Amino acid sequence: MTKRKEARLRIPKGNLGWPLLGETIDFIACGYTSRPVSFMEKRRSLYGKVFKTNILGTPIIVSTDADVNKVVLQNHGNTFVPAYPKSITELLGQHSILQMNGSFHKRVHALIGSFLRTPHFKSQITSHIDTSVQLSLARWIPHPDRHHMQLVYVQDEAQKITFEVLVKVLMSVEPGEDLDSLKRDFDEFIKGLICLPIKFPGTRLYKSLKESSEANEKRRLSLDFITGNIIEMMIPGEETVPMAMTLAVKFLSDNPVVLQKLREENMELKKQKSNDSSTNCTWTDYMSLPFTQNVISETLRIANIINGVWRRALKDIEIEGYLIPKDWCVLASFISVHMAEENYQNPCQFDPWRWEKTEASTVNSNIFTPFGGGQRLCPGLELSRLELAIFLHHLVTKYRWIAEKDEIVHFPTVKMKRKLPISVTSIST
Repeated sequence: MTKRKEARLRIPKGNLGWPLLGETIDFIACGYTSRPVSFMEKRRSLYGKVFKTNILGTPIIVSTDADVNKVVLQNHGNTFVPAYPKSITELLGQHSILQMNGSFHKRVHALIGSFLRTPHFKSQITSHIDTSVQLSLARWIPHPDRHHMQLVYVQDEAQKITFEVLVKVLMSVEPGEDLDSLKRDFDEFIKGLICLPIKFPGTRLYKSLKESSEANEKRRLSLDFITGNIIEMMIPGEETVPMAMTLAVKFLSDNPVVLQKLREENMELKKQKSNDSSTNCTWTDYMSLPFTQNVISETLRIANIINGVWRRALKDIEIEGYLIPKDWCVLASFISVHMAEENYQNPCQFDPWRWEKTEASTVNSNIFTPFGGGQRLCPGLELSRLELAIFLHHLVTKYRWIAEKDEIVHFPTVKMKRKLPISVTSIST
């Protein structure tokens, strides 16, 4: 880039905060409020849609601009490479698919995607998820003849469902001691993904690294590439999908009109299938429920379980009038785009009908990116939607519930403060 051109551009304004800590404390504090996006909104109002800061031990440029994010997501290999906080890179390792780059990543990504799209896989996984969800939900009410309601914690139950499904698909591990042991190890591992990069004994990162090392030794899995990426593909089983399930239940509990519409649509599908007892619901059946898919889209938009992606610039690059210098990290903020009034009317309102209106086309646009975008678009996005659709179908057609008051916590990952306790009874009761 010529000096004259560089002079016309500007490095984004901002504040790097304190040494080492940067603005991490403010970032974390906002994660414990009802509006975690306020960290981004405050700096956006001061410095513009693209600004610089320092969080989790990393000086970064943050983009809250959908057009800038699109460029970051699409420029891969020769311009941007993955760059995540030190806690994530140390835990996932150098062979992680998150850190792969170039043709090798493209090949691995394509292999995973093609496997998930095969008709045989779709048929098998639909049947397996269907069975697993029904059995899990049946355990919510161990004595259906009782007239009182059963208390369950949705967050815990959703994690059991999705973890069991993914571990069976990826590792052929059935329910039992091995699954329980794996779940305990993985719980410790996942806690260290987002934390300050300090490895002293007693810190979260130290404990998670130690747990990860012990788990691999116990299982004698010496192939870093295989173990690392199996673990990485298991992360949705612990975080993304079950939290989407949990938050869908919360949003439906808070919006009875939406719940009624969702129940009517799924009751109609259930009625159609009951007329032919030999026919089970298929992948296409679940994915073709329009309002159910709208509820899923709206849940993903508001939940922001994946709030952004990290990239590092391999060279100076101009994007929308901003100069991103070589070796600087960029955080493409999804939550800022999903919660911006310029993109969604009344963005804090849970409104599945918005997807039938002017925003309908945004399911595949750069202002709706719950699964990322570009060459690194999550290959399991349809599988995630399928799991959510199956869960919602059986939940709303067989059960009624009353949710207790609970709050969403957004750091270190999205969670319910009380794991969303609900009192459940069967519809037949």
